[in-house]
Amino acid sequence: MTDNRTVDRIGPGDLVELATDVGPVPMNVGAVLLLAGGPGWDAARAETLIAERIATLPRLRQRLATSPWGLGRPYWVDDTVFDVGAHVSRVTCAAPGDHDALLAVAVDAVTRPLPRSRPMWRAVVVDGLADGQAALVLVLHHVLADGIGGLAVLAQLVDEAGPVALRSTGTARPAPGVRALLADCTAERMRTLRRLPQAMRRAHRGRTELGRGGGAPRCSLNAPTGPRRRVATVEVALDPLRAAGRRHGATVNDVLLVAVTGAMARILRARGEDVDELVVSVPVSARLATTSGDLGNQVGVMPVRTPIGGSVPERLAAVAEITRRRKTQARGASAALIGPAFRLLAALGLFRWFVDRQRLVNSFLTNMPGPTERLALVGAPILQIVPVTITAGNVGVAFAALSYDARLTVTVIVDPDVVPEIEELAAALKAELRAVAGA
Repeated sequence: MTDNRTVDRIGPGDLVELATDVGPVPMNVGAVLLLAGGPGWDAARAETLIAERIATLPRLRQRLATSPWGLGRPYWVDDTVFDVGAHVSRVTCAAPGDHDALLAVAVDAVTRPLPRSRPMWRAVVVDGLADGQAALVLVLHHVLADGIGGLAVLAQLVDEAGPVALRSTGTARPAPGVRALLADCTAERMRTLRRLPQAMRRAHRGRTELGRGGGAPRCSLNAPTGPRRRVATVEVALDPLRAAGRRHGATVNDVLLVAVTGAMARILRARGEDVDELVVSVPVSARLATTSGDLGNQVGVMPVRTPIGGSVPERLAAVAEITRRRKTQARGASAALIGPAFRLLAALGLFRWFVDRQRLVNSFLTNMPGPTERLALVGAPILQIVPVTITAGNVGVAFAALSYDARLTVTVIVDPDVVPEIEELAAALKAELRAVAGA
């Protein structure tokens, strides 16, 4: 009897996220949705409604299964004992008027490992905030989705989202057998061979995206990180930054590169260190949008050597020229080069050793264009969306930006044992963004 069950493999980019999850903090990503709440807000009912809505997304009802040796990458299977209650919880904020207390809840949710024996996500409803506000902290393991995929999940959770196909809990599909895995693995290898010329061309374009070699300047912001994380946020109007960028031929991402490196340089000067440039790694998505049915990771990286000296217009123009030269039509092509290298290091047990000692980048910056209009979740307007990523290896500070409803929120993520000056860094970033907007 033929086993016709399809195999839903993770992609090469997902495999990198899984293989490089070597600690000391898990490869989780998250978002905080700050909700208006109000007099009629019922946290218990909201928790129930949010759980029901999350459970309609098929990927969030699946867990990872590992193939037997030689039968290909891990694959997704329906969790036959799926219990949404094991993933959704509710907490009351200990300090209602303290925004940092909410961020601490988010950091705790993001930095706790997600068991691989069940769907790899969690959601925390936070009530008891000031002015009747509430929040939802949604955490996904990075193997589930990149930033574009995370926005697709958000789009299905908000009010008035499009219909989502839902299989009842009693119709979980059985996992594929060995025959199906062997057939799928063989077919995948044949496709890989046929696509080899195309892969070679993409790898060549990936070298352009990665840019020339050379190490990043050595500075005290690069030191092996531990298990602790702290975050702070800076929120500014988006339009002035966009307009300032256009005046100098720069994108919002270029503007952010100038601002975050300027803020890092201020901290370094306060420590008695001077640098002429800093290297920031920027993810480059191979797609501009996706759906909740096509998540996963399709991302390359573009390390950008950003000058520190000169006026703001000069720095903007310089960064814009650098990124223009490095962009190719094959967005995210660098994944074809770095993916196999990272997977090899992970297979040899050397990835943690490598990232704790790397001298290629000083920081990471993620920038995602979010919804342009205000949304609502279970009847409560969403006031702000705060992205929460992690730092890894010897990168003591990273930045994540997301635009929403004409505002830009930039999250500063640090290991407080490497970068204890998080308040000063956030203040410096706000000053740099204001300087760019007025350039």
